[in-house]
Amino acid sequence: MKKLIFILSLLFHFNFGFAQKETEQKIDHYIKEVIQINEIPGVALAVVKDGKVIYQKYFGKASLEENKAVDKNTAFKIFSTTKLITNVGVFQLIEKGKLSLDDPISKYIDHLPIEWQSVKVRNLLSHSSGLPNIVMFRDITNNLPFDKKMEILSTKPMEFVTGNEYRYNQTNYLFLTRIIEKITGSGFDDYILQNQFPSIQSGVYFSSNFGETFPNSAFRYNYSTENKTYIKSTSDFGTDAHSANGLNISLENFILWNQNLDENVYLKKETKYSMWKPFLFANNTDRFAYGWEIIPVNKILSYGFTGGNETAFRKFPDNDLTIIFLSNGHKYSNLYVQSQVINHVAAIVDKTLVDDFLLAGEKMNQDFLKLEITKAKENYLTVKRNHPDWDFEYRLNIIGYTLMNYGRINDAIKVFELNAKENPKSANAFNSLAESYFNNKELENSKLNYKKSLELAPDNANSKEMLKKINTLLEKKS
Repeated sequence: MKKLIFILSLLFHFNFGFAQKETEQKIDHYIKEVIQINEIPGVALAVVKDGKVIYQKYFGKASLEENKAVDKNTAFKIFSTTKLITNVGVFQLIEKGKLSLDDPISKYIDHLPIEWQSVKVRNLLSHSSGLPNIVMFRDITNNLPFDKKMEILSTKPMEFVTGNEYRYNQTNYLFLTRIIEKITGSGFDDYILQNQFPSIQSGVYFSSNFGETFPNSAFRYNYSTENKTYIKSTSDFGTDAHSANGLNISLENFILWNQNLDENVYLKKETKYSMWKPFLFANNTDRFAYGWEIIPVNKILSYGFTGGNETAFRKFPDNDLTIIFLSNGHKYSNLYVQSQVINHVAAIVDKTLVDDFLLAGEKMNQDFLKLEITKAKENYLTVKRNHPDWDFEYRLNIIGYTLMNYGRINDAIKVFELNAKENPKSANAFNSLAESYFNNKELENSKLNYKKSLELAPDNANSKEMLKKINTLLEKKS
């Protein structure tokens, strides 16, 4: 009997080890393909399943100029993924009874306009505040002191009635910074580092100045369509942006942060789960939690956030799965590669997370980028024949703009034409097609499609303006 048990144990461990190796190889193959198609300089990826790190690897370069490889010490700028760390900091104060979701922001920030008085902490976290978004105004520069920023911002109109809808807004996190500092009496950076990274000596720091150099930092690269090469980013969002986009962290330290979150070191379990409860928007359509995006994958809910179109952190609580993706540049940054990586890797690791719609959308992106346009269209139409209920209007639109922005105007027109044909009642589809014709100097075709867009959406100001512009150009030509 003991011999049988021993043999069965050996078989179990052999099969488990083989399955794990096969999973690792599948992820390797997939990630290398993603890097190649999107020309990503450097990547770090981790998968944590059932409390164990089952995948942790590094690819490419942290610095192209120095030919420096990404490794376990490389600190990536995680951009808006920083907000997850800020959210945990806020809920630590809530758990200690020092803050409430229902506290009005006027309790902590002085001299607010009357119409801002009803905004609560829960509205900041859920992006339901309706406050004017500070990054949208050229007269509010990053180097202005906070009081001066507030003076100018207070003159701007509200975007919508507080609580009505979700609209991503950096003002929300500027105010969360001030609230944290008012309650704790310390700077935001110090509060976060002391309460979430107390034992970390290196590989975690705050800087929203992308041109600033730190030891082992991964540079942020922007792809130049004009020069057809990557250029170092020198953007500086100032210290006030640290809570929104300022954290720099190595993959190893991010894994440790996740472990502490899982083991309820930062927050009690019930407090942690309260972050993931959906906010009740008045429009009854938007879905977002308290600082965390809610993403269904094969009808299973996951929670996380992305940053800079380059980083992503996502948890699947019911599957005890966390995936962390860090990179320092994407050639095709508007295709949301970071989210697709999370969804695809999740499907490799856990078959219950195979979402055919999401995977088909990712393949569609890849097809239009790397295949002849005719073949890519054939593949799309095959998918639609098999799944006529699947809606790819938004995806085709993004693909079209990607091709147009990267010099493939004729291919872009074919994609926009396909989208308009597939969605004949969409004003946006015809508006995008009209724009592509205009950029290709096909003024009559552009005019025709702007008119069609206007018929479907009579209040479309852009179509009206473009029709005036086209008529003026046609008059000059005649």
